[in-house]
Amino acid sequence: MQLATGGDMLNFGYWDAKNNTPISAQENLCTVFANMAELNSCKNIVDVGSGLSAPAIFWRNNFENLSIFCVNINYDQLSHSNPQQKIIFLNSSSTKLPFTDNSVDRVLALESSQHFKPFSDFILESKRILSDSGLLILAIPITLTSSSISKLGILKFTWSSEHYSLDDVKKIIVSGGFTISEEKMIGSSVYDPLADYYVENRDELKKSILKQYSPFVEKVLFRSIQKMKKASQDGIIDYVLLKCHL
Repeated sequence: MQLATGGDMLNFGYWDAKNNTPISAQENLCTVFANMAELNSCKNIVDVGSGLSAPAIFWRNNFENLSIFCVNINYDQLSHSNPQQKIIFLNSSSTKLPFTDNSVDRVLALESSQHFKPFSDFILESKRILSDSGLLILAIPITLTSSSISKLGILKFTWSSEHYSLDDVKKIIVSGGFTISEEKMIGSSVYDPLADYYVENRDELKKSILKQYSPFVEKVLFRSIQKMKKASQDGIIDYVLLKCHL
C-alpha cells in the first residue's frame, strides 16, 4: 500500500465518485470513521493497531483538542512514526492495553482488529479502559457466515489476518458487555473500486512494486485483488463499521 500510494496509510479506503484515488479514499474512510466515533466530542482516544500512525495524525489535524495514544505491537512501525504533538506512541498488545480502568473516551481499531487474537480479549480490555460514556469503534474486513471459508480461494493464504465472520464479531462484542448501536456494511465501496483502480493502473503500480518485490509477488497480489473483488460481489466477504456502547 505504501509503494502504491506514496503515503503512510495502510487501509483499503472508502471509495466514491469524489474519492477515487487511494489516498483520497483512505482519508475518506478516516473521516467517516471519525464521524461515527464522534471525535468532535471527546478528549482522548486509543488507536489500537495504529500502523504508521497516519490516521492518528489525520484525526489530530482535524480535531485539535484530541490527545491520541497510538498502540502497536509492531515496534518497527512505531519507530518509523515521526514524533507528533499530542500523540503518544506505545509498543503494546491489543489484548493487554497499558491504561487504567475507565480512563479513555474512545477505543478505535481502524482496519486492525482482524489481526487481534483472541478478539474477545481485546473487547474485554476495551470495556475495562473505557469510561461509562465511552465508545468502541471498529472498521473490520469480515467473512459472511453463510459462505464457506473454502470459497476464499487464494485469499485463504494471502489475506494475512484472522478470517473473522460478522456473526462471530458481533457475538463477541455483545458477550463482552457492549451494545452495537450502529452497523454499516461498506464492502462494495471498499473492495470493488480498489480492485478496479489496481487493474486500471496496474502498469504504473507495477513499476513501484517491482522496485522492492519480485514479479511473482506482484502476480500473486494481482490475482488476490481480482479474487477479493469477486468474493465481495459473491457475498463471501464484506467490510463493516461498528459503533459500540457500554
